[in-house]
Amino acid sequence: MKEDILKKSGEIFLKYGVKSITMDDIANSLAISKKTIYKYFKNKEELIDETASFMHEEMHNHVLGVCNLGYNAIEENFKIKEIFKDMFQNLNDSPVFQLQKYYPKTYKKIMSNEFSMFKECISRNLEKGVSEGLYRKNIDIELSTKFYFSLVMSVHDSSMYTYNKNTINKLEQSVLEYHTRAIATLKGFKILEEQLAQNLIK
Repeated sequence: MKEDILKKSGEIFLKYGVKSITMDDIANSLAISKKTIYKYFKNKEELIDETASFMHEEMHNHVLGVCNLGYNAIEENFKIKEIFKDMFQNLNDSPVFQLQKYYPKTYKKIMSNEFSMFKECISRNLEKGVSEGLYRKNIDIELSTKFYFSLVMSVHDSSMYTYNKNTINKLEQSVLEYHTRAIATLKGFKILEEQLAQNLIK
């Protein structure tokens, strides 16, 4: 039951945001009593904290699944971007901004976990791309990872952009293109152009 609550809470928070949703809303969506939710979570803050961690782990597993499908490094990054696009397609506001504003402790924890996951995945992708001849051999892997993470996170900063899922999708693809062009070989450029043509955003 606890996992069911976390899954449903994740869906609702992603769709409507963390501020306006109440424990009653979540209980009603699951057709259970609010008392059942309080059996597992002492308050809304704890539910949000555990839901954020649960969703982070789910997302990590999806990313690892893509990484094991045998795509080249550049294709892999475009496939991973699709995961985030699908996950956030119904959002009207930035979940990152909402956590930062209303639940700063959870935000700090998630950002720390996010960077650890991101660093692991991107570092592995960079090493893979170098070995495939798609990325330049002389790139600074640690620095490239930090730059890319900072750019990706800035896309979800509501103080910089008006949050709109179509705009965010375009910005995320632009960030990925910018990141790839900064490190790609001629062979990598060719694959990047193919991916951009296949993932044309209007």
